[in-house]
Amino acid sequence: MTRPSSPALFTSLDDAVESLLASLEGPLRVGAPLGIGKPHRLLNALYERVARDPSRPMQLYTALSLDPPDGGSELEQRFLGPFVSRLYGDDFPRLAYVQAQKRDALPAHVEVEEFYMQSGALLNSRQAQRRYASLNYTHVAKALADRGMNVLVQKVASNDEGTRFSLSSNTDLTFDAIGAIVARGLPRPVLIAEIDPQLPWLGGVAEVDADFFDMVVAPPAPYPKLFALPRQPVGDAEYAIGFYASALVRDGGTLQIGIGALSDALCHALALRHTDNAAYRNVMKALDPEIEKHPAVVASGGLDPLPQGLYGCSEMINEGFRHLVEVGVIRRKVVENEALMRRIADGEASVLDLELLDRDGEFLHGAFYLGSPDFYRWLRHLDDATRRAIGMRRVSEVNELYGGNETLERLQRRESRFFNTCMMATALGAAVSDGLEDGRVVSGVGGQYNFVAMAHALPDARSVLLLRAVREQGGKAESNIRWNYGHTTIPRHLRDVYVTEYGIADVRGKTDEDCIVAMAGIADARFRHDLLSTANRSGKLYDQLVQLRLGSGNSPERLRAALAPFRTDGTLPDYPLGSDFTEVEQRLVKALGWLKSNSATTWGKAMTVVGAMFAGRSDDAEALERMGLRAPKDFKERLYARLVSYALQNSARP
Repeated sequence: MTRPSSPALFTSLDDAVESLLASLEGPLRVGAPLGIGKPHRLLNALYERVARDPSRPMQLYTALSLDPPDGGSELEQRFLGPFVSRLYGDDFPRLAYVQAQKRDALPAHVEVEEFYMQSGALLNSRQAQRRYASLNYTHVAKALADRGMNVLVQKVASNDEGTRFSLSSNTDLTFDAIGAIVARGLPRPVLIAEIDPQLPWLGGVAEVDADFFDMVVAPPAPYPKLFALPRQPVGDAEYAIGFYASALVRDGGTLQIGIGALSDALCHALALRHTDNAAYRNVMKALDPEIEKHPAVVASGGLDPLPQGLYGCSEMINEGFRHLVEVGVIRRKVVENEALMRRIADGEASVLDLELLDRDGEFLHGAFYLGSPDFYRWLRHLDDATRRAIGMRRVSEVNELYGGNETLERLQRRESRFFNTCMMATALGAAVSDGLEDGRVVSGVGGQYNFVAMAHALPDARSVLLLRAVREQGGKAESNIRWNYGHTTIPRHLRDVYVTEYGIADVRGKTDEDCIVAMAGIADARFRHDLLSTANRSGKLYDQLVQLRLGSGNSPERLRAALAPFRTDGTLPDYPLGSDFTEVEQRLVKALGWLKSNSATTWGKAMTVVGAMFAGRSDDAEALERMGLRAPKDFKERLYARLVSYALQNSARP
């Protein structure tokens, strides 16, 4: 295809698809951004057209194909139906290829290859599991060149004149992928933009001329809402993890975080540390009276406020960063000027240097963003100064030191703390973050390995992996700190810092024996004996008396008692960064969570039903009305009403 001097404009999705098919011969090898940069309506039109025509095979390369939740049980569906309708809108265009994947119903001539999946959503899809590509985020551009990608589709924001576009959420791979393909001597892929007026405008590197694209599609209104991630409640374990992690951050440093309840708790803790240091210290003292003397806190962090502030450098910008910007924690600016950054690092910056830093500097860099409707509104309505201080960058810049100006990035990323989550960790320091030992993929490696490796490459950086010490599996508690596991994401030779609700384990450079003892120290006491016994039998411990030294204080009961006063006085709210649920829905989230946990086994289900039959109806009429159970019509609805009532009563207790 010969590039036109200006992009072809379409208002019809079907016309755009037909034009694309006419301009290219042979198989379509289509790339689409991850997350909300994916043009849902265009992709659906393309998929539906190609699916009907076996003569036009198509491979789609993408990641994080987000799909609104459906709910498993009927009670979950009753709760989620109105919520999903409100959050996403009834006209939200679910991705047609995702719906087909979930049924293993993709046509034989259509393949979808993802390098990162919506967490747990495609565990049972053979087509998705077969075509998963295990790639570091920074290696994806090269892989797209290897596959000969010949089409790239992307959602964009437009200026009023339609002469400039913003890649907005997804500067992550577009530039890197095009560069890798052209460097290979292959034709530049056909670039197609779909304009979305809902997408926030971000400038700088994210801004391109309209003729950057070959085709521009401007579908008519109404415009569907952007995909939103509902903010989840933060429990005691999550809060403890977040507060312990916050004590590893050093003022004037650099911050990278992931997404979810653990990151929300960490951001709340950092905000409290800065804005109400006395309250912050009270929580820390309740968790561990000696926390300020912990060797990792002394060496790498502290409990004082953060007057210099932090520079955010994270592949994903999310709700937590918004909060930290608003309270003044994210405020340390950097510039693309090596000499100036060197003078700042050496304490030799002049008044003019500082003026230039304040005028031109940026305090937050990311490769893509994802969050709630409130978060998207914040991005759309940023004041000019804040908008100028946020820069969307290539993932190769954010996630790596190598290949660009490494000296500059080292100066910018001083005292980096890379916070990521994992599902499990081994006593020898390996992390399990993305898959199961049977080979199935839960999510993906993404950028986690990049940041762990970078923490070892920077002289004063730390990689901190956050995990809950225990999980519920089939109604039974199981330890997330295992002796061994059949799959790992981060190898043990890159072990650094682990944090659970029971404390901090600094295992960088430690011997196997010292690593085991440290990891046992942050494990739940119920599982420590078996863990240490296995280590002892494997010849990795001198003796097992370490069990006595570690004590037995690591229990959910002790943690609950320690944090109870702060849950009561509002220091630790259920939703520290705001909620997408109404007050009634927040009560139901707790109740349905309690019901699911207490009905996970046959015995538990039976006891819950019996308890519900004798407990009587809840006086929370609003909650029952919200579930459509205030006036049950038959036996099944009467049983559901009893179960929800029973769960509301139990989940409301301290």
